[in-house]
Amino acid sequence: MANRISPNPLAVTPPQVGPVPRVGAVQYLNTRPLVYGLAGRGIDVVYDLPSRLADRLSAGQLDVALIPSIEVFRGDAYRIVSDACIGCRGPVMSVKLFFRTQPGRVVRLAVDEGSRTSATLARILLAERHGVVPQVEVLPIGAGLADTSADAVLLIGDRAIGSQRGSFQLIWDLGDEWCRWTGLPFVFAVWAARSGIDVRGIEPLLAAARDAGRANLASIAAAEASPHGLTVPQCLSYLRDNLHYELGPRERAALVRFYRHAETIALAPAGFDVATALPSAV
Repeated sequence: MANRISPNPLAVTPPQVGPVPRVGAVQYLNTRPLVYGLAGRGIDVVYDLPSRLADRLSAGQLDVALIPSIEVFRGDAYRIVSDACIGCRGPVMSVKLFFRTQPGRVVRLAVDEGSRTSATLARILLAERHGVVPQVEVLPIGAGLADTSADAVLLIGDRAIGSQRGSFQLIWDLGDEWCRWTGLPFVFAVWAARSGIDVRGIEPLLAAARDAGRANLASIAAAEASPHGLTVPQCLSYLRDNLHYELGPRERAALVRFYRHAETIALAPAGFDVATALPSAV
């Protein structure tokens, strides 16, 4: 008997029953493999900054969104609904903290407007490794390193990639710092749903989009390299080698560890059970 081939959930648009699900995604380079072929598959995909997607999900304007992982701990009974994620197992290249002084002397920290998980991670590393609790200010989208005199500046996403002008004593790749400190991967963003949302028709599409994106990294790199000021080999290496797109057992452990550190310095509510937000199987 011939082997049966499993259907690709992205190959055929499912029939629409009821309201069109509203799904929020991010347009950073690092999310391209997660949303590959996702639009037009019986869902309404809208794009925004990670921090704004979290706000829109909280306000009920979205049903499912790719949100900063820290917001899973802070939100109203969010559930992680896919094993597709944005993570790293070493240097991530697109989340960087630029220091104008030594880490132990940071008084003012400027954080990218689009960041929440990365801003929390920066504050954890400064507090728990250097005993520093800086004043935090927001660096608006469109502003650069030269637009703030803060002692340390956090940039994420596309504008963190590549070289930056300025004189810095130290630059941290936050993915690398976390992984070397804890021995665990790090999870920056996850697909999460509001309580009560039926995601049975959405979850297969999210996983299939991730799988299709991973299978087409070379074509994504060819299309995205030039707009991001990268060569095609640089872009492909970033997508293939710096990023990890699957929420496995070690990523689950990393989320638990991240929550514990965030709770310790009052950046996440006390008593949250991370297991209640995780998908039942990955």
